Amino acid sequence: MGWKRTRHAGPSAALAAVVALVVAAPSPVTAAPRTGTAPSFATAAARQETTPPPPRLPRDFRGKGKWIVRDLDITVPFTWEGRDGDSQMTAGGPQYPIWFTNLIHRGSLYTLTYKWPGLNDHPCSRIPDFNLEALNQGFENARFVGRETLRRTPQRHVNHWRVGVVLPQLPPGNYPRLPLALGDIYVDENNRGTFWQVLQFGVQNLYDPELDEWLVMDTFEHRPGTVTLPRRCESPR
Repeated sequence: MGWKRTRHAGPSAALAAVVALVVAAPSPVTAAPRTGTAPSFATAAARQETTPPPPRLPRDFRGKGKWIVRDLDITVPFTWEGRDGDSQMTAGGPQYPIWFTNLIHRGSLYTLTYKWPGLNDHPCSRIPDFNLEALNQGFENARFVGRETLRRTPQRHVNHWRVGVVLPQLPPGNYPRLPLALGDIYVDENNRGTFWQVLQFGVQNLYDPELDEWLVMDTFEHRPGTVTLPRRCESPR
């Protein structure tokens, strides 16, 4: 989602940053290639040739799950909701060691961190000219990794995608490159608008020592949620 965390942005400036996510740490929820009866060669070849459409966040949805920061040994409740193209992530709360919210609201991306270990500055940051269409356009460049099964209860059959930002943008060959932000997105194999798991890694996770954070969804429904801009973000710094 391209969240970009800076010194004035909250953890995983989430909704844009799913476009700027990355794979670096082992998954807290194991993802495995699909297993079962071995398909025929023709069936396997046909599947390899068929690439599903890339992830696309819907205009209306609501879901609950967990936000996981493994190196800090912190797991907090997490909600992700969308309404009429706006959307909001909220992790933790006042009783947890981590508490932040990220929103796409009326054409801007906001991030506000209420609590984070070692953090004393708590501004609300705003990135203008960012909306759901921009987020989904970023997903269009995602690379398909493969079909996998998330081993939970219940198991989730997913399409695994990778997105990333590498600088500078140079042609193939022996050039110095920096993986600024990368990430893995796992969407339901039957509905690219149902997000079950995301790993993001990179500068947008600046507050975390290992630069990686997970969101893992337990539920994801396609009906309108609630999006509320915090009062502190009405005049963000």
